Amino acid sequence: MSTSPTRVSQCKKPRGWLGRFTLWRMNKSHSKLTDWGLSHVSIAPHYTLLDVGCGGGRTVSKLAALAMQGKVFGIDYSADSVAVSQKINAQAIAASRVEIRQASVSQLPFPDNTFDLVTAVETHFWWSNLRGDMREVFRVAKPGSTLILIAEIYKGANTMAAKLAEKYADRSPITLLSPDEHRDLLSAAGFSGVQIDSLPDKGWICAIGEKP
Repeated sequence: MSTSPTRVSQCKKPRGWLGRFTLWRMNKSHSKLTDWGLSHVSIAPHYTLLDVGCGGGRTVSKLAALAMQGKVFGIDYSADSVAVSQKINAQAIAASRVEIRQASVSQLPFPDNTFDLVTAVETHFWWSNLRGDMREVFRVAKPGSTLILIAEIYKGANTMAAKLAEKYADRSPITLLSPDEHRDLLSAAGFSGVQIDSLPDKGWICAIGEKP
C-alpha cells in the first residue's frame, strides 16, 4: 500500500478519472480477498444484504449472485463510487435486485433490524468513528444476522503494506487494528460469538459477529 497522499485519498474517497481507475483496480485486486472472506459466511437465496463502502460494486455483484431471491443494498459516501457501482450492477438494479445509495456508515439510511447480512470489504479502517459507526451497523442488522469485515491489511500482518502503514500511522487516516482489537470492536458494538480469521503472510483478515 503506497503512502502517497494522492493514492491514500483516492482509496478513501475515489473521485474523478483517477478515482474511477482506482475503483477498477480495486474491483480486480480485491476479488480473491472477497471470495475468501465470504467463504466464512452462509448466504441464503432470500437474504436482504448490505455492503457498506461498496466502492466499485464488485462485492455487491457477488452478493447478488448468491441471494438470487433477495435484495442487495450498497452504500458509499463517494458519488463516483456510487456511479461506478450502479454501472457495474445495472442489470440487477433494473430487476430491482440491487440498490446503490450515496450515504455514510455514520448515518445509514435504513430502518432498524433490516439486514440478514452486512459486509464491509476494505473499508472499515477508513471509518472516522469506528466504534460509533459499528454501532450504526449493529442498528440496521436483524437479530440473528451476521456482520463480516474483510480486509487485506491489519496490525501485526507480515506484509510490507501492513508494516509501512504501522510505521507511518501518525501520518495516515487509516486505523489499523490487530486481530484482538477487531474482536473487541465487534463485541463492544453488541455483536456476539465473534470469530477472527487471518492469513498473516497475505495480510488478510476477516472478523465475523452475530447480532443476538
